[in-house]
Amino acid sequence: MAECIASLFPEAEIFTLVAGPVGTPDSLVGRRIHTSFLQKVPLGKSHHRHMMPLYPMAVEGLDLRGFDLVISSDSGPVKGVRVDPGAVHLCYCHSPMRYLYDGYEAYRTQMGAVLRTVFTATAQRVREWDLRAARRVTEFIANSQYVAGRIQRFYGRESTVIHPPIELSLARTGAVGPHYLCAGRLVGYKRTELMVEACLRLGRTLRIAGTGPEESKLKKMAGGAAGVTFLGRLSTEALWQEYAECRALLFAADEDFGMVPLEAQACGRPVVAYGAGGSLETVRGVGSAGAAKGATGVYFGEQTVESVMAGILEFEAADAAGSFVQEVVQGWAAEFATAVFLRRLREFVLARVPAAEGAMASVEEALVQVAGGR
Repeated sequence: MAECIASLFPEAEIFTLVAGPVGTPDSLVGRRIHTSFLQKVPLGKSHHRHMMPLYPMAVEGLDLRGFDLVISSDSGPVKGVRVDPGAVHLCYCHSPMRYLYDGYEAYRTQMGAVLRTVFTATAQRVREWDLRAARRVTEFIANSQYVAGRIQRFYGRESTVIHPPIELSLARTGAVGPHYLCAGRLVGYKRTELMVEACLRLGRTLRIAGTGPEESKLKKMAGGAAGVTFLGRLSTEALWQEYAECRALLFAADEDFGMVPLEAQACGRPVVAYGAGGSLETVRGVGSAGAAKGATGVYFGEQTVESVMAGILEFEAADAAGSFVQEVVQGWAAEFATAVFLRRLREFVLARVPAAEGAMASVEEALVQVAGGR
């Protein structure tokens, strides 16, 4: 996301809490990148999530004096940067920090004793700072209608929705197999265990792409069943090939947006998704209002094994009835292409800061820049 935004401003300087060779897109190599004091704190880069109590000081320490336009890509604290009086600060918000708001208790209970004590003692102070920071933003952009609702709920601010981009150049089709696919980090909120258990009970084959702290628990749950295959961490090419060859993607997370379902759909594969959060915007479920233009998957209603099983069976019935057309599924994903994102963001910025046009690349130029970084 950051590299897509940066591609529209080829001469812009970049400010971030921490940075390193790993994780910095090739298209940003050579750009002027400024970091906070956390860059020099022991473990600041490798354990930056544990630095939450220091976020306000680190963000406000970034020196953005002299800039008339600041665009932040925010899923945490960077909306809190200090800008000059009269400067325009546009915040592309991926989500208000869940661990400070509606996810506070869930995150806190999963922490070890020491980390939980520190988090509990400091979260209220950081939350109050985050609310003040949100008031200083000139205008918010939300990555989904779902996030726009959260911005309104927690910050009391309106926002404009511009969906994130997917890289369609990576999409491909393949020989579709009988198996289902799960993809992404194996962490608790993804609810991968529901999909494993559902496939075990139904006798369906499941392939799981990704690694994470839940992996050992999930393997124990699968018990060595021949129908469940753990693929581990895959290369980008291998992951997209898995998308192309699965019968359907299974997706049980309550995501703010969710790129994985769109990547699968870009390969023409339908999605069996939990009908909440961003999935309601990225998947056109059978029977939903959007399905009038062609269904791209089905929704299940609850994060339970039984509901996932019902979703799989509903998908199979709809699939047998010819409800999913590969070209239609791919066409829906194409509405989230990088070019669409760049055009909408460029128009949004220029509508608010017309003088920025001289510093901005065209959509075509930005696409070349993004492609060169891949």
